[in-house]
Amino acid sequence: MNRHISYPLIAIGIGTFITTAPSRSADALPSPNVSSSDEDAVSISAKRLVATETQSRVEQHTPERMVERIYPVSFTNEISFYPAEFIVEGSVRLTRLTSQSARESTEVIIEKPTGAIAPGEVPPMRKVGSAIESDPILETVQSVENQAIETAQPIDEATPTIESDTIESDTIEANTVEANTVESDTIESESSASTPLDPDSNPLFVPTQPEQVRIVDTQAITLEQAVELAFRNNPELQIATLELTRNQAAVREARAALLPTLDFRSGLTIQETQENSLTDQLSQLLPEQDQPEQDDADINVQGTLRLDYDLYTGGRRSALIRAAEARVRLQELQVEVVSEQLRLDVTSDYYDLQEADEQVRIARASLVEAQQNLRDTQALEQAGVGTRFDVLQSEVNLANIQQELTQALSVQRTAQRQLAQRLNLASQVDIATADPIAPTEAWELSLEDSIVLSFQNRAELQQQLLQREINQEQRRVELAQNRPQVSLFAQYDVSDVLNRDEDVDGTYSFGVQMSWQLFDGGASRARADQSETDILIAEQRFADTRNQIRFQVEEAFLSLQANQNNINTAQLAIAQATEALRLARLRFQAGVGTQTDVLRSQTELTRAQVNLLRATLGYNRSLVTLRRAVNYSRQSPRPQVVTI
Repeated sequence: MNRHISYPLIAIGIGTFITTAPSRSADALPSPNVSSSDEDAVSISAKRLVATETQSRVEQHTPERMVERIYPVSFTNEISFYPAEFIVEGSVRLTRLTSQSARESTEVIIEKPTGAIAPGEVPPMRKVGSAIESDPILETVQSVENQAIETAQPIDEATPTIESDTIESDTIEANTVEANTVESDTIESESSASTPLDPDSNPLFVPTQPEQVRIVDTQAITLEQAVELAFRNNPELQIATLELTRNQAAVREARAALLPTLDFRSGLTIQETQENSLTDQLSQLLPEQDQPEQDDADINVQGTLRLDYDLYTGGRRSALIRAAEARVRLQELQVEVVSEQLRLDVTSDYYDLQEADEQVRIARASLVEAQQNLRDTQALEQAGVGTRFDVLQSEVNLANIQQELTQALSVQRTAQRQLAQRLNLASQVDIATADPIAPTEAWELSLEDSIVLSFQNRAELQQQLLQREINQEQRRVELAQNRPQVSLFAQYDVSDVLNRDEDVDGTYSFGVQMSWQLFDGGASRARADQSETDILIAEQRFADTRNQIRFQVEEAFLSLQANQNNINTAQLAIAQATEALRLARLRFQAGVGTQTDVLRSQTELTRAQVNLLRATLGYNRSLVTLRRAVNYSRQSPRPQVVTI
């Protein structure tokens, strides 16, 4: 069974070139006889050739001159080679890429035609040998990619080729993009059951060995998985949640003032009395007589149990409770703000990584095209129909694209680490994007409805109102300092001398206490004025936040519309570029066009595809920004998912 494989080839010929008329289409070519039974002399039938670079007509040359060109040749069960605009008599070398840094050369002898050569006819050829040689250009490209940091992001699209034949995976080593796709798929499949994404459970853990921070695994995740990981692992969100727990404890502290306080105090006292002087003298005169021992120290034990309750505080107690409750609601809104902002940041980082992956793919495709262009200009220079200036331009272009690829890989790596840092992943794990680049949802609300909805949903506006309420309660607390403070108390005291046979003394008391600070130098009033100013500040911040929210909605809405129009324009441009490429191929096959026209059309098609991808990512970014500006996660149901 014939296998149909496309390879980039390089043809080097020595001999006499015969200018012919434009060739017929590939389907109209005659099928030459294949006669070969000898393994060392294999007959090769020429069928068709589609060049990827400019193919100039050669009319005057010498047999000693070498010509080197790049041709993608369609292989069946035998090597196929067809000069579209000239026929070569002599030795020809066909070269195909065998790896990223080597190529296989095949020497082919083209026999001299016995008669006139009609357009489209092919002289007999035979294979004489093969050899493997290194390619310095490919080695340079490989060294650039080895020095850069590779990624595990799969690349879905391969380098555009003129031939669309079926490509088998075991012979596609020459295609750099496909090789990276296979490698990425392998990494993704191997990482599915390897290192966990969650970080170490100990937040105080600090790696001390290089092996602990070396990336050993890369896992592809979807956008939904990234958001879930962020909600579970992000330290900023965890801090906001812990602050909410702290404020809830502060409410319990404030409400404790509604209950009485019960205090217990106790003490132990040892009291020793001094004997009089007469007793001391008598004890000195009778030293030998036994004197009874007397214990002159008293051991006293006291205890007090007191119950207090603030009956009236001038409004201070209730104001503190309301302020603490308002702080809890304020922090609940702050958790919502942090969550929504985290969703926006993670989504933006995810789209940035998708864009970086696409830039790497574009740079690699451009590198392949620049490499082919350099080989073609070098071949033209060797054939005497090109200039050194063209070669230098191609070399400069290749060097610039190599730098662009290196920079694109660096940006891609940075985007990966930025998203990993946002998700707070394990120190040895990296991530890649798994979602395709496509428009997400359609926004069905008008600009006016979006603005009104944002005023209703945004937690930032409610936060300013709560801050104003807290300042009002704080003002009441300060004014309560100059009002009477009334409290109830009940107390029971007990005392006993342990070394005496006496009854335990116990007393109790209860009553009402009142305190009133008549003058404090105006300090309480000054603190109340500060709280009054804070109220006015909160009102102005409310107005400023409202204006900012409206601008955010308008900016995101207008950007969404612009990117939606760009998607439609890019889709139309792709259709036009596709048709232009088809016409350029037909012109080239008919001999009235050049390969430059085909390459230019391919470039325009690639540019249109890139514009569509950028417009799509821009639309997705604008949509998630608009959803954040409106805080649409509070609404149900969500907008209907449509295809743009």
